[in-house]
Amino acid sequence: RHQDFLALRNVNLTIRRGEVFGLIGSNGAGKSTLLKLVARVLKPTEGRVWVKGRVAPLLEYGAGFHPELTGRENIFLNGALLGFTHKQMQEKFERIVDFAELWDFIDAPMRTYSSGMWARLGFAVATDVEPDILIVDEVLAVGDEAFQRKSSARMQEFRQQGVTILLVSHNMDVIQSMCNRAAWLDHGEIKAMGDVAETIKAYRLSQGIS
Repeated sequence: RHQDFLALRNVNLTIRRGEVFGLIGSNGAGKSTLLKLVARVLKPTEGRVWVKGRVAPLLEYGAGFHPELTGRENIFLNGALLGFTHKQMQEKFERIVDFAELWDFIDAPMRTYSSGMWARLGFAVATDVEPDILIVDEVLAVGDEAFQRKSSARMQEFRQQGVTILLVSHNMDVIQSMCNRAAWLDHGEIKAMGDVAETIKAYRLSQGIS
């Protein structure tokens, strides 16, 4: 026996070019599913998702990485998945490893990396591809404090360059400081959307947080 489960219901939103749009909600609310639809990792069973521009998804740490391949090999594998040629990734390679600070481990298998190292390499690859749209799922929650500052600074650079950013975070301070608008998802439905402060307030009230 099985039961159909709708991860998202009647979700209708437009994200404008160049804005930073935040998604908030409890675990299991449908936030990551929505990001995967925009990134074309999943196909909607109903409705449609219209995306214009190059998308760089950073959905979960190590998505697209193979644990038996080295960090170097995974950089080129990820680049191919994002539509870049080997030559283009060779031009990006040193920048990516410099940002991730992984020169000592770049030729070691990814299975030997810590979760923080996976996170640093994943972020470095996803944010070096000059995307039109950056999809970020809890990127600032992983890694040490220095890496969090570094990744936050890069996100701000993208924001200033007019890159569209779709950001999921449980950190309301991050949503408040980064986003132009936000939506609160609950059990697959949008409960509030628009002004960031008002959306956060509505979500917190639902959680019993004043």
